Amino acid sequence: MSVGQLVLNFIEDGDHRLMQRVHAWPAPQWIRWWMVCATRGGDGWLWYSLCALLLFVGGETRFIAVGAASIAASVGIALFLLLKRVCNRTRPCHIRPHCWANLLPPDRFSFPSGHTITAFAVATPLVLLYPVLAVPLLLCAVSVAASRVVLGMHFLSDVLAGTVIGIALGVASLSVLT
Repeated sequence: MSVGQLVLNFIEDGDHRLMQRVHAWPAPQWIRWWMVCATRGGDGWLWYSLCALLLFVGGETRFIAVGAASIAASVGIALFLLLKRVCNRTRPCHIRPHCWANLLPPDRFSFPSGHTITAFAVATPLVLLYPVLAVPLLLCAVSVAASRVVLGMHFLSDVLAGTVIGIALGVASLSVLT
């Protein structure tokens, strides 16, 4: 067995152990509410609304900010749609039922997390251009990513990969526009 295969097996084993613990965890009601709200916010409307608001109150950098966020999110969507089909990884909710979450996944593939890619692809250029918004934007992005694991939509490695991809896209899109 190759080193690469050993690493992938190690990641997969860890993902499955965490999935079993998360799926059996009867989370407090406030965490359930927070995770469902975060995942629904990550469906896109939160980011669209924020960008629309920035167009009105974002100052001189508003067009660069919204442009970079839009480019990063668009490339991220195309990329995760391609990667999901190539990787063909089954979602945790299709492997083992969750004890309290029963949301329907948007598709049948797990890797990488599209919600997480989009959250960090949008948040990254906005944080870099509006540092005063760093805490709320990163709280939203991290909440979206965590919700995908807690709700059984993704494995931890799916959201970690989505975070890295989203940040990279956000930085790259901002560098193209500035």
